[in-house]
Amino acid sequence: MKTVIVTGASNGIGRATAEAFLRAGWRVGLLARRREALEAVAEDYPNAVVLPCDVTDAGAVEAAFARFAEDAGRFDVLFNNAGIFTPAAPIDEIPVQDWLDAVNVNLTGMFLCARAAFGQMRRQSPQGGRIINNGSISAHTPREGSVTYTTTKHGVTGLTKTLALDGRPFDIAAGQIDIGNARTDLLEGIAAKARAAGQPEPPTMDVALVADAVVRMAELPPEANVLFQTIMATKMPYVGRG
Repeated sequence: MKTVIVTGASNGIGRATAEAFLRAGWRVGLLARRREALEAVAEDYPNAVVLPCDVTDAGAVEAAFARFAEDAGRFDVLFNNAGIFTPAAPIDEIPVQDWLDAVNVNLTGMFLCARAAFGQMRRQSPQGGRIINNGSISAHTPREGSVTYTTTKHGVTGLTKTLALDGRPFDIAAGQIDIGNARTDLLEGIAAKARAAGQPEPPTMDVALVADAVVRMAELPPEANVLFQTIMATKMPYVGRG
């Protein structure tokens, strides 16, 4: 049975992707802070492993990854997904704590999880595995007022490229999926605000399409890798200029 850890697995893209892996027969480590939310995801799947963990806690991350590797016998894939948004504003109106929170979760948390995964994959026999980072459209093109989120996601792109390079001697592949406007509770809230303000709703796509794309990346044979993939609502204003 193939094995994967999904971070941020309690809701949104993480939950949808974790459930897609579970339905496909993978042994799935469900990692997020809230145990009760993870147990709700796992209740119908004997192949789920609940891993309550704060991705910003280095010791907790190492312990959770080691526990999963021991339980599963082998660690094949990490979907490095956990992240947060902070309120949009011009840089001089953003509280410093919002910046620190975004960097801590979106960048340091991804680093810690990639570090733990890389170490497990390097030590196991035979060596190897795959790390898939959740980037964002914002890893390439920002929205107004998004300096905290955009900066961290640009950092994730650097993390992905370096992991792909440093993983070569150990048969560890690394790739990134950049997602635009998947329908989750968060995006539904944004759409509701737009409706209430009499503004056009943003174009969206089914989150299940994202989950399927991640599973397809994970199922590639070791000699192939998707380094970067962009999946987005077709009518998002991503390309083009005024």
